[in-house]
Amino acid sequence: MAGSDWTCGLSTMHEWESPDYEPSLPVSEKSNPLTRDIDRASANCIVRMLQACDSQMFQEETGTTYQRLLSEQVVETLMEVSKRVELILKDPQDSLVVLSGCGTSGRMAFLITSAFNRALRELNQSSVYSYIIAGGDKALLSSQEAPEDDPRLGMLSLKKICEGKRRVLFIGISCGLSAPFVAGQLDFCLQHPEVYTPVLVGFNPSHQARDEPIPGYTFTFSHVVQRMQELAKSQKAFIINPAVGPEAISGSSRMKGGSATKILLEVVLSAAHAAAFTNTPITYKGILQHMGAYKKALDITYAQNEGLSALLEAAGQSLQRGRRVCYLGWGSLAVLGLIDASECNPTFGADYNDVRGFVSGGYKELNNKEGPLISLGPDFCIAHEDFLHLVLPSLNDQDVALLIYTHSDDVSEVVKLASRVREKTSNLHAVYHQVDGDTAAAVQQDDINKLCLSSLKLTWPSPASRSLLHMQWELSTKLLLNAVSTGAHVLKGKIYQNCMIDVQVTNSKLYSRATRLLQKLSGRPESHCEEALLKAVYRVDKLTADITSSDITTHTRTAKNRTKVVPLALVCLLTGCSLVEAGSRLEQQPIVREAVEACLS
Repeated sequence: MAGSDWTCGLSTMHEWESPDYEPSLPVSEKSNPLTRDIDRASANCIVRMLQACDSQMFQEETGTTYQRLLSEQVVETLMEVSKRVELILKDPQDSLVVLSGCGTSGRMAFLITSAFNRALRELNQSSVYSYIIAGGDKALLSSQEAPEDDPRLGMLSLKKICEGKRRVLFIGISCGLSAPFVAGQLDFCLQHPEVYTPVLVGFNPSHQARDEPIPGYTFTFSHVVQRMQELAKSQKAFIINPAVGPEAISGSSRMKGGSATKILLEVVLSAAHAAAFTNTPITYKGILQHMGAYKKALDITYAQNEGLSALLEAAGQSLQRGRRVCYLGWGSLAVLGLIDASECNPTFGADYNDVRGFVSGGYKELNNKEGPLISLGPDFCIAHEDFLHLVLPSLNDQDVALLIYTHSDDVSEVVKLASRVREKTSNLHAVYHQVDGDTAAAVQQDDINKLCLSSLKLTWPSPASRSLLHMQWELSTKLLLNAVSTGAHVLKGKIYQNCMIDVQVTNSKLYSRATRLLQKLSGRPESHCEEALLKAVYRVDKLTADITSSDITTHTRTAKNRTKVVPLALVCLLTGCSLVEAGSRLEQQPIVREAVEACLS
């Protein structure tokens, strides 16, 4: 199946929808049947698997188990939420629309609020959008998993941002309906209905919301959802939770979860802006048309299968050789590069320097709430100048540099940077977007093509709306970069079957995921798997009473400074060997997948 003749049958596309398929797992944590053998696939094959997975976002409802992105109930809820935003846009005095989430969800909240506040400024309107990300602005650029588990932190950050407001539309994003940080915020909204209207966005059906107790609290995420379902009947709360199918890499919600978040919220806010500022009514048809534009973006992106495969292959070879991949971008596409790079560390156990993003204009372009974060260290230096000073001097032909831009950016700037990079590495590539028939930058593009090993051109039909075109460019860039970074780590051996085998165990969600993964791959009982996980976290062959009586927060805090926790635990489970022996097996065979296979054979 992993050869060049990989095809996906319709039955595989829909297999996950069966109630008998991995019944104990919510959709967001199931493994996707389309990618069972992604760890053995060629670059070209990986791209086609990812395309099939992403296409599941736009599948029609089959009248069975799950409502989908285009289901009637979802579209109608989007219209209602859009009308609430419109009311605030028409009377913004003491009002606020807050988007909040953890990890990728918080990064999407930032990206979307930045774009729509910019649109308001261009219309000389006051900004009404604000974002919250668990862990603060440093979480935009690096993994901050621990704050996700703290409902009080969520509630306090919401309270602070909304001080003095009399009307707040709160949109809490949690792909798995699981993040305690967001649960705390929604609970706070439910306690203050005179000010707050809560909206929950996620990608599991309501009955699959996480029902594990949150230490120190009387509610679970599931309780919050049940209360919201009751209020949704009278439109005092809203739940937008279509299923988009399992992720290509199990549980990696940075992919479809992030993309679908962007699609849903941009559809809602765009319709509200059109209603408030151009008197265009919010209609069912209008919402579906906008969704269709994103489907078109997906098709245009994956039509570049060959170029994308070559890019993925180049990035994979770099990582296999212990070298790095650098994204050098302009405008909001560069921000998507920063976001994609920041997600590689928690997802694949990657080193922070393996994949890095840099943005023209640095923090001035990013325009985040807390301003420049360079005092936090070199990992937070994100401008092209930082790249030229800190990274470029150590690059060679085994490092990949990828230019990401559109023909509405200053293409002469791209030429200049490309020339500088080309002096250090010939492994230079470009991805750019242009409108069909737009030849203004043709001469400069020729210069860039001569400097690059490959140039991936995405051509778009002349748009009815520049802002919609830009949103399509962003989604396209996100899909591309997710494919490159995921595929490169697959080629590096960081995935086993389609599981994140080297996942970091830094919060309760990831702790549960790690335990489930060990169960799935070893076939051992849950208690044995949790025991093996704790031994790997604490680096002991025998658990003490102190360890077994500690709570998950203590375990995840300890795991923060550990590497290869899950691979170590798995090798111990499969072979019965000591941690030291498991460690030396992994040293001898650093490709986790192959080390595991050696134990199984």
